[in-house]
Amino acid sequence: MSTDMKMAVRNIGRNRIRTVLTMSAIGFAALILVFMLSFQLGSYEAMVNSSVKIHTGHFQIQAPEYNDNKNMRHVIEAPDVSLEKIKTINAVAACTVRSNGFSLISSATRTRGGLVTGIDPDREALVSTLETLVRKGSYLDSEDRNQALVGALLARHLKVDIGDELTLLGQGRDGSIAAGVVEIKGIFSSGLDEFDRQTIQIPIHYFNDIFFMQGAVHKIVCTAGSLYQVDRIKQQLLPELNKNNKTCNLVVLDWKQLMPGLVQGIKLDMASAFIFYIILVLVVALSIMNTFMMAVLERTKEFGIMLALGVQPKRLLKLVLLESGFLTLAGVVIGTAAGTAVTLWFQSHGIRLENASEILKEYGMSGRVYPRLSWISAFAGPLAVCIITLTAAFFSALKIFKLKPAEAINRI
Repeated sequence: MSTDMKMAVRNIGRNRIRTVLTMSAIGFAALILVFMLSFQLGSYEAMVNSSVKIHTGHFQIQAPEYNDNKNMRHVIEAPDVSLEKIKTINAVAACTVRSNGFSLISSATRTRGGLVTGIDPDREALVSTLETLVRKGSYLDSEDRNQALVGALLARHLKVDIGDELTLLGQGRDGSIAAGVVEIKGIFSSGLDEFDRQTIQIPIHYFNDIFFMQGAVHKIVCTAGSLYQVDRIKQQLLPELNKNNKTCNLVVLDWKQLMPGLVQGIKLDMASAFIFYIILVLVVALSIMNTFMMAVLERTKEFGIMLALGVQPKRLLKLVLLESGFLTLAGVVIGTAAGTAVTLWFQSHGIRLENASEILKEYGMSGRVYPRLSWISAFAGPLAVCIITLTAAFFSALKIFKLKPAEAINRI
């Protein structure tokens, strides 16, 4: 160990209370940033998973034009072939087929435009949490024909209840008039107002009959084992879907493309959180800068004597930076380790949101939020603390260059 390093270690131990307080401030800032970043990422994951499992899925397979232009003719002609290819990818948890048609939906007293969706009830229950969100009546089953699930806001507007009939009038895939009568079997409330206001779901075989789909569908909706597997699945699946397909190249759209509004909301929240983190780090940096500045002022006489003995100011600067570097590194390591331990515990047990848990459960969401530790959340915050703290120490130590040996020695 060099002489400078020995002196730095000795100086750190001279004022143990200040050393402990400084390390504690640095460590606490690192701990808070590790936990808060992990909590934020975990809440985003919970938000996305709850949203996609109500309706969109983690990703969808569609005809190229369908997402931008919901024309009835933009279909997947042979969905069974695509489903077989999807099943070969282990990371895919479940998948189902859907077809959509815009129709006039009429009750005995009112009429409203809405989206009629044909679903396979058995496979849909594996992809969507809508079965758990039925508030009145019951979910569809595979033997149903002209039964329907209706959004709560749509049912309220049409003034209908369980057992009432609705008349559907739209356009079939072949351009003919699509008409049918359905009986309301269940009323659901997802918490997504737009979805609850315009959606009615019927068995897909009945949808195929009235909209003349001839076995084609508009979407194959899939969920992944994890949100973070979606990109990899997409890269694997796209070449397989279009292999030997010369008529219609299918596209794979992930949740970011299907729900751009949710992505924008997450980005906005991240921006506001980033401002909070910057303020937190700056407050810590200013307090630590004040500590380092006081340490330099307290040692003015010591520095004056060393300068008088011929020690160069650059060496004194190096000594002070070594001291602050040891303090910062120790504080950051302890804070990161503690933050990681706390985060892993809550990642396993979850954080119960007492005031909101019942409301969240009403919409198919867990009453707990699970922080998610990642490389970014574990090291981004502590790295920022380390950089800003060392910067604050550097500017505090620059005062050494302004010292004059005679004045510094005589200062009380």
